[in-house]
Formats: sequence, C-alpha cells, structure tokens
Amino acid sequence: MARSKTTKRVLNPDAIYQSVLASKLINHIMKRGKKTIAKKIVYRAFDIIKEKTKKEPLEVFELAIQNASPLLEIKPKRVGGATYQVPREVRGDRKLTLAFRWIINAARSKKGKPMHEKLAEELMLAAKNEGAAIKKKDDTHRMAEANRAFAHFAW
Repeated sequence: MARSKTTKRVLNPDAIYQSVLASKLINHIMKRGKKTIAKKIVYRAFDIIKEKTKKEPLEVFELAIQNASPLLEIKPKRVGGATYQVPREVRGDRKLTLAFRWIINAARSKKGKPMHEKLAEELMLAAKNEGAAIKKKDDTHRMAEANRAFAHFAW
C-alpha cells in the first residue's frame, strides 16, 4: 500500500522581523513548548547583534545560516557486511535544519552566560565564518571528501 504524500505546514513569519526564518529559529530553540521564552532568547540575541555589529540583525542571522549550511553530508550504507560512509548532497530543508541544529548546539554547549548572549555570539561568529558551527560544517565536508571513493554506492 502506497503512503500518502505528506504536506508541508506553512509557518507564519515572526511578529517583529516578519521573517519565516526567524520563526523557524524560535521553534528550534523552544523546549517543552515554552515559545515565549524562546522568543525572548531570539529577540534579545538579535538586540545584542544590532548593538555590537551596528548592522541589521536579520542580515547577520541570514548570513550565519548561509555560512553554516552544509553542501555535503555522509550517510552510512551497508553493502555486503561492510558499512561505508557514503557522501550525499544535502537538500534545501535539511541544510537549514542542520545549520540551526549546529548553531544552537554550539551556543548551548558554552558555559557561564545567558542563552541569548551565547546565541548572539555564535550567530556573529558564524556570519564571519568562524565558531563551533562552522567547524562542524567543515568537519562534515572533510569527512565527505575523504569518503568520496564510496560515492558510487549512493543510489
């Protein structure tokens, strides 16, 4: 029996910046349904970015997401008893999800500051092509490049 096609839900843009990308970030930061707390974190982080960079925070945020988005990833594929790390191209929505995940995890792993400060710092670093999220992307690309010999297993 064939599965029915899943429909993508349309996400409303956030209230302040009218950006769908910003509302996606809010949803990714949210824990246990506490959306108001997630909004405060994101908006405070954007205020810090505006204060420190003197640029529009949405531009810095979009540049950070663009810089942290991977082009390649590796997927394990089992062939005849051996598991190969097969490099694959990353599609649009997955690029965004991975970029959000890496930036948020990098911010959460830092210690000693409130989350909004850590998030602002990580977004500013990612916009400059630095920081833990960019390192994660580079490591993923390096792994994919090293396993390019197994690309013929991608079918």
